[in-house]
Amino acid sequence: MRRRKDIPVINIGKAGLTQNLINEINFQLEKHGKVKVKMLRSFRNSSELGRKELAELVGKSIKGRLVSLRGMVLTFEKEG
Repeated sequence: MRRRKDIPVINIGKAGLTQNLINEINFQLEKHGKVKVKMLRSFRNSSELGRKELAELVGKSIKGRLVSLRGMVLTFEKEG
């Protein structure tokens, strides 16, 4: 049986997209090559951003590209 590579998951809560969160996403991309970003209910309730707008905002802020948008989970891959 083939073991799947563990992909780190970063949650976005009511504080929203902060510089520390962007730094953590970049760090995990460098370390693992992929990262999942999950929008928690507290974020969705407190933010005007939709999932597509958030995906664009995160994509512009990090050193990676969006590879999947499923439900409230964004998957990014390291560029290059």
